[in-house]
Amino acid sequence: MDKTDRRILELLQKQARMSYRELGEQVHLSANTVAERVRRLVDSGVITGFHAQLDTAALGLGVQALVEVKLKPETTAAFFEAALQDISGVVEAVLVTGGHDYQLRVVCRDQADLVRIVEALRTHAGVSNTHSSLVLSHMVFGMPV
Repeated sequence: MDKTDRRILELLQKQARMSYRELGEQVHLSANTVAERVRRLVDSGVITGFHAQLDTAALGLGVQALVEVKLKPETTAAFFEAALQDISGVVEAVLVTGGHDYQLRVVCRDQADLVRIVEALRTHAGVSNTHSSLVLSHMVFGMPV
């Protein structure tokens, strides 16, 4: 991967729908050459997908929270991760070191919906303890390339 590939990755992280022509203008290559580079980055696994970034408030999900989770001793990571698939509102789960086992990012309608998510974690996902923090502001910078 060279400097041009890295610049293409930077641009795609900011606007994944940028056309090959627009990318080419930014990196001073033809659209066909850029298309081939992007295909190579996808085939090699560097690019794993193209995603739409959604406005949670516009979807009626005005509350975001980070929920630290401590699993019960008998709960396996595999069981917990499978159980998360059935809990609406959990959008990200990260296995972490420290006093908790996972950190979750959740989106929900309101405080009552957050309570629903936390209760579902405790009753259906093998969680012994949670600690929630409301998100006041959220910024996404993209991966360094």
